[in-house]
Amino acid sequence: MTLIDLNADLGEGFGRWRLTDDEQLLSVVTSANVACGFHAGDAITMRRVCELAAGRGVRIGAQVSYRDLAGFGRRAMDVPPDELAAEVTYQIGALEVFARAAGTRVSYVKPHGALYNRVVHDEAQARAVVDGVLLAGGSLPVLGLPSSRLLELAAEAGLPAVTEAFADRAYTSAGTLVPRTEEGAVITDGDVVVERSLGLARTGEVATRSGERVTVRARSLCLHGDTPGAVDLARRVRAGLESSGVRVEAFA
Repeated sequence: MTLIDLNADLGEGFGRWRLTDDEQLLSVVTSANVACGFHAGDAITMRRVCELAAGRGVRIGAQVSYRDLAGFGRRAMDVPPDELAAEVTYQIGALEVFARAAGTRVSYVKPHGALYNRVVHDEAQARAVVDGVLLAGGSLPVLGLPSSRLLELAAEAGLPAVTEAFADRAYTSAGTLVPRTEEGAVITDGDVVVERSLGLARTGEVATRSGERVTVRARSLCLHGDTPGAVDLARRVRAGLESSGVRVEAFA
């Protein structure tokens, strides 16, 4: 039977501002990428999301980022590797406290935004993220783009490397994500997103922006929680997967 994990970026609020419908999305997804305070999120938000996730049996992942609240972690930054490694560890540790208080733990790590895209090719930044995960202790799985330097280095370091695909993002012919600054980078048509989800889960292929098909074999499928109608779309995707015989199950 084909297995797929559904993950979403959650806890992306700050103070009085809330972006994602965490409670509703946690009734659909199997893994929650929780913002750790650098691109979004704060102490009370992390605590609330961890409690909700623990109550629903959803795995908690630390979504680590560049320190960029103003830019939502989506701006390119040059951070010295030793500093980045320490900041990754710091973010994991902060979330771990709230996860343990909720009776669970941090189960994996996933970079966010600009950092996610940077570590696809940047050796130094990818190694810094891996070093940060190692410094946090244990052997946490790392979630990232297939064939990225991040996953290659994670595997070399003995960390489980988990591949991820995006149903609602456009792909290039190289199998990377089209930058959000370009038109058509985010796919909002629900029917198209559901169709792409089924293709990614069952065949490991997806159509690129130019129309050709590329192989993107992934164990986890990401649905962005900050897109309009995210909850309804997530429900449609999960229903479509399960009705086609795909088993939705956490990887961690």
